[in-house]
Parts: sequence; C-alpha cells; structure tokens
Amino acid sequence: MGTRPALGDRLRAALDRFEPPPRAVDWSLFAFVVAEAATGLVSFTVGVPEGWPLFWLHRALGVGIVALLAWKLARVRRRLTDPGRWRRSTALSVLTLLAALGALATGIAWVFGLDVRISYWTLLSVHVGFGLALVPLVAAHATTRFRLPHRVDFERRRTALRYTVLLAAGGAAYRLQQGVNDALDTAGADRRFTGSQPRGGEGNAAFPITSWVADDPDPIDRDDYRLRVGGLVRDPVELTADELAAGHETEALLDCTSGWYTVQEWGGIRVGDLLDAAGGVESGAGIDASPTDRDPAYVRFTSVTGYRWSLPIDEAQDALLATHVGGERLSHGHGAPARLVAPDRRGFQWVKWVTRVEVRSEYDLGQWVVTLVSGVE
Repeated sequence: MGTRPALGDRLRAALDRFEPPPRAVDWSLFAFVVAEAATGLVSFTVGVPEGWPLFWLHRALGVGIVALLAWKLARVRRRLTDPGRWRRSTALSVLTLLAALGALATGIAWVFGLDVRISYWTLLSVHVGFGLALVPLVAAHATTRFRLPHRVDFERRRTALRYTVLLAAGGAAYRLQQGVNDALDTAGADRRFTGSQPRGGEGNAAFPITSWVADDPDPIDRDDYRLRVGGLVRDPVELTADELAAGHETEALLDCTSGWYTVQEWGGIRVGDLLDAAGGVESGAGIDASPTDRDPAYVRFTSVTGYRWSLPIDEAQDALLATHVGGERLSHGHGAPARLVAPDRRGFQWVKWVTRVEVRSEYDLGQWVVTLVSGVE
C-alpha cells in the first residue's frame, strides 16, 4: 500500500495543474500589466463611489500579476541565478522584475496604511511611477523572447476557469485585506474606495500643498489680480479678488490623486452667479456661426500657469470658485486668489490660480496635453 503524499506536495501538484502554459503566462502577464496601468490611469478621473468596480478590478489584476509572476519566476529562475546562462537581455529581465516588485510592494504597503514621503512624492505616487515604467519594460522584455501564442494556449475551458479564478482570488484577497485593516485598526482602515487616506483639520493647514506636474507660479498680487470671464457670454467681464469673495459656501471632499482626501468648507462664488455677472451664456455670442453649432456646452477654467480643465456647463453652474477654505483666505499654495472647487471630481481637476473662465461650445482635448506639460520650462 503506497504512502499518501504530504499536504505540501499535494498543494504543489494542484498548483502545477492550475498553471497555464508558458506562452499563456508570458502574454497574460503583459496583458495584465497593460490592463493594470490602464485601470490605474482611468481611476485618476473617477471620484464618485459608483466607480468602485474600476478600483476593485485594478486590485484584482494586481493579485493576478503576483500569481503570474510567481509562475514566470519558477520557470526562469535558473536563467537568472546561474551566471553561465546570462545573456545580453538578462539585465532587462532583472530591471523589469525590479519594477514589478516595486509596484507590487508599494501598492501593498499603501493599502495597509504606510504613509511615507520620498522627496516630493507619496508612496502612492511612487507606486504609480513603478507601474508606468513597467509597461514599456514588459513590452521590451517580450521582444527579446517573442513567441506568438498558439490558440491551444488559451482556448481550453480550463484556461477560462484559470483566469476567472485568478480575478476572483484577487477580489477576495482585497476584501480580506480590508478585513485585516479593520480588525487591526491600521492606518489603511480609513481609506476611501479610491485608496486615498484622510487628512483632518480645517483650513489651509489641514491638507498638503500639491501641484500637478511642475506648476509652481510666483504668488499673485491680490490688488493686481483680475479674473476674466468670457467666451459665449453676453457681456465679458473682469472681476477683482474681493468681488469673488461673495460669501457662497459649500462643503466638498477634495480627493487628491497623490493619495489623500479632505472634507472642507469652501467659500467664494458660485460659477453660475459668476456667469450671470457676465450677462449669462449666449449661443453664438460674437461668433459667425449658427446657434445650433455654437450652443454653450462647457466652461473652461484656466490657471495663471496655463493649466486648464473644463466641466459640462450644467455641472459648472453648481461648482464654486473658492477664495476661502475653512473660514481662512486661501494660501498661495492652495490656489489663491481663486481655485475651482468641483465636487465629485479628483483633485487634479480642481484648477488652482484661476485667471480665466470661458464658456465654450466644444470639448477641449488640449487640456489632456496641458496636464503633461504645464509648468515645464
């Protein structure tokens, strides 16, 4: 009568049967990394709780990458550890591995509440940097051993089951992590669904000063400051900083993509009232075009740095151009003399140091380019 295999051996055998074919692992790893980067970037624009499935998918993909990477390393470990088998592409393989481990380690540390800054960046920002670097590295690594997948690698029912289980395990692992955070009362227990950690207090000192890319203008003299309101309005107007401090208040949550959020009482002027001060919106105002083609649709907010963002006009009407936070006049770092407060939008869309408000008929695709180059000299 034979000896029954040990539990560890049985588990290893089960995992071996679950492992996809080598080509499937390689291409799946590439697909998961690209999907992980895509969901991460899109999540920057999602600020409402209804967007939670995107964040769960991002985290489930991350757990899937852990499994795929483990299978990959088990197969190639001898090529990495035996100097006699090193090739010119080995350095690229090691660099890709380091980027993957960096992205995974910083992501895991962040969800458990580790909140450290590395120079100007939070740990979440470092995680994003590793993730963005990983995409071209994985693509370059794939070219060194390029092999097209065969249909047989993916068409089996077992293959579909494998990937279903991978994603389900990812979601379950994230839910388990949330339970551990709650049970141990870690710093990660109070994160929003976006992953951002809370910042308490009131006023300017309650939350960090951050800027998208390289925006860092000199302080603006309040006496010289003028806000220009134009575009498709009946009577373009310029307003002073004191005229913007109209006393309108709203409580809004600012969720910054660098990994923190704060709830503050913001004071200033409603954008709808700001447009009324310019005579209201007007189709085709000052433009030689039919009203149908020139109906007002967006309001664009432009910073002194050239950075800008647009909101649909109905949403913009209820937004606030803030001059105060927590009863205090905005500090320069937080956007004085005036910044946009756009509830349910992420922090990078809350334009600081606003000097122009324009009603437009067309969506501004150029604002995406500006987010990458604004402030870079």
